[in-house]
Amino acid sequence: MSDLRVVPVTFAQARDFVADWHRHHRPPPGHKYSLGVASGEVLVGAAIVGRPVARHLNDGATLEVTRVATDGTAHACSMLYGAAWRAAKALGWRRMITYNQDGESGASLRAAGWRVLAERPPRPGWSCPSRPRTTTSPVGVRRTLWGPDG
Repeated sequence: MSDLRVVPVTFAQARDFVADWHRHHRPPPGHKYSLGVASGEVLVGAAIVGRPVARHLNDGATLEVTRVATDGTAHACSMLYGAAWRAAKALGWRRMITYNQDGESGASLRAAGWRVLAERPPRPGWSCPSRPRTTTSPVGVRRTLWGPDG
């Protein structure tokens, strides 16, 4: 782990990395900031941080880690979650959240000092009669809401 380091990345670089490596989601359409983890000169992970997707959590004080993807390098994922929260705090944000899906252990989140805030039941998708949408992500999957300690 000693040669891993947090590096700045552009949104385009983070989107490309997520498109190549994320297991079940496409890159998000926007961000507040993105960051990466490199081993030597090779990018091995990227995180994209944006406003909360859920409108009721978009309170002006909260950010959401909307995507994290790595190439499987040990400790890269937990480094990204830790760095994302440190950056958010430095920028004046008061809260950060993220979700993982049923079947994902959350080990990287726990290693980064995050804790479970809530369990969310499966949803049929984001589309509703008042806001019809095309589903582009997995639906019907339980999710866990996480937030960092401190």
